[in-house]
Amino acid sequence: VQLVESGGGLVQAGGSLRLSCAASGSIFSINSMGWYRQAPGKQRELVVAITSTTGHTVYADSVKGRFTISRDNAKNALYLQMDSLKAEDTAVYYCNAWSMERKDYWGQGNQVTVSS
Repeated sequence: VQLVESGGGLVQAGGSLRLSCAASGSIFSINSMGWYRQAPGKQRELVVAITSTTGHTVYADSVKGRFTISRDNAKNALYLQMDSLKAEDTAVYYCNAWSMERKDYWGQGNQVTVSS
């Protein structure tokens, strides 16, 4: 499974950004996908995940009501709409896929910087 991300950048607090992730390869083996982020000096953390079959989502408390995950199965694409951004959302964001073979796949990471 290969994951290629796009989007991100610099935005002022209160603004919005959209991240995209294009998946290719053994798409059929993906059990769930999601977005993680890692801020400087901190561990990588889950932002939101979505299961492939049911579409069940799990959001981190810190982003509930502000971030929205969506997918386009026809395009094998995953999106993260980020609204009402805060300075503490600044991080490198990674697209993730978890396969039925219990393997983790990662995108290259995209920097999101929110200026206060």
